Amino acid sequence: MTSLAVANPGSLIQSVDWVAIAPPLIAAVAAVAVLVTDLFLPERHRKWLGRLTAAGLALAPIALLPLTGGSPRATFCVQNVAGATDSAGCSYVADHFALVFQLLALGGALIAALLSAHTVEEERLPGGEYWFLLLSSATGAALLPASRDLATMVIALEVASLPAFALVALRRDGRGAEAALKFFVSSVTATAVMLLGIGFVYAAGGSLHLAAVAQGLEHAPAQLRPLAEAGAVLTLVGFAFKVAAVPFHFWVPDTYTGAPLPVAGYLSVVGKAAGLSGLALATTIAFRPYAHTWGLVLAVLAAVTMTVGNVGALRQRFDTRYSAVRLLAWSSVGQAGYLLVPLAAAGYAPTGADPLGATAAYALIYGVVNLGAFGVVAAVGRRAGTSVDDFRGLFARRRWTALALAFFLLCLAGLPPGVIGLFGKVVVFRAAVDAGLGWLAVVMAANVVVALYYYLLWTARIFAPATADEAAGGAAGGAGDERRLPVGLTATLGLTASVAVVLSLAPQLVLQVAGGSLF
Repeated sequence: MTSLAVANPGSLIQSVDWVAIAPPLIAAVAAVAVLVTDLFLPERHRKWLGRLTAAGLALAPIALLPLTGGSPRATFCVQNVAGATDSAGCSYVADHFALVFQLLALGGALIAALLSAHTVEEERLPGGEYWFLLLSSATGAALLPASRDLATMVIALEVASLPAFALVALRRDGRGAEAALKFFVSSVTATAVMLLGIGFVYAAGGSLHLAAVAQGLEHAPAQLRPLAEAGAVLTLVGFAFKVAAVPFHFWVPDTYTGAPLPVAGYLSVVGKAAGLSGLALATTIAFRPYAHTWGLVLAVLAAVTMTVGNVGALRQRFDTRYSAVRLLAWSSVGQAGYLLVPLAAAGYAPTGADPLGATAAYALIYGVVNLGAFGVVAAVGRRAGTSVDDFRGLFARRRWTALALAFFLLCLAGLPPGVIGLFGKVVVFRAAVDAGLGWLAVVMAANVVVALYYYLLWTARIFAPATADEAAGGAAGGAGDERRLPVGLTATLGLTASVAVVLSLAPQLVLQVAGGSLF
């Protein structure tokens, strides 16, 4: 009879580092708490669900503080042959890379929650479902940067994505349903392609852990090389879709327009951050043996993405309904191209540390100012509309709101006084030059100049003289019109504008991320 006894039963017991997993865990616990509380809370007290959501999303980034000092912490690890463990065999690693993108995901979700408070009430969205879905998606977005095996990465990506489909569809009109369907079908297709690629990679590399995949692909038999290369390409498709890289960008304008404005802002920052972190982990760790191949592919992808995004923004008419949202959507596609530049440079650098730092720094900058811009659009849309022409004469009606939007647009354009946006673009530009991608740096510079046109045109609308009707509307609102913004909107604009100003005065607070190793 064969004995099924284990020589060392204690080796099968996993110890969990609760401190390491605390940030996404807090968001997940808050999601369950909101779902349960919604069952018993009277209708008149449903506002507390939003406050509970904001509290959970505020507590989760605080849980990152104990992880900032010392060496990276890892958990859910498999034992090697010698009986010891190392980060290479772990499914969850809280290193500098994970902490930066978790801060972006959780901080962006917090700002989206503040921005959502008035939207849930004014559009009569189901509060319990809305807050639960937002917290669930934020949990997946925070889990993905710390994932170190392909299976966990796919699960985290889907946890971030599936609630987002429902968030888009919560607006009970034809636009919301159409946007959600388009988003869902294209995302599911990309995920199916990615799963097929992961199957190919597992067959060729013999493992799902990223470091082990790299070793397996490096020593894979010659007959399995085509399978491994095809698997690597297919695996990157799913992450490229989340980043909204061309040609996987077609869902962005319609989805952002059909979704509630806070959800559009959330997708433009947190959804993009999740896809970007997964793309960075898959390329720089798992597919490192094919660095020059995916480096060239990402370089071409970055050039095409920023060009298509900026051309789409240039073609956007300012007098059409929802043109402000569509302009921000096309702008986010162009910004995705800039974010891909350091990743492409990582394929040519001796190590991916410095280029990845440039991506992380630019992602943090972009996240703050883009969510701020969506906040202003939401504020103006309450009284006027969401076409760019509705912002004409905004300075005469709402001085501080107009100044905030102008500052956000100048940051996105990379012009003073939006110094932090300028420094972010310089860091990305330098990453391309240092990696020998001079042609990509030239394409980026040309696109930055092109983008100045529509950013400055929108800014000019803000300070243009108001028409007679707009002046009458502003006079009717009175001097206190600006103070009547809902608390959530005021908090969103105040928080994002304050952070953007502080970073412009002290850019080293975020740009130091670009100078050190993230792994």
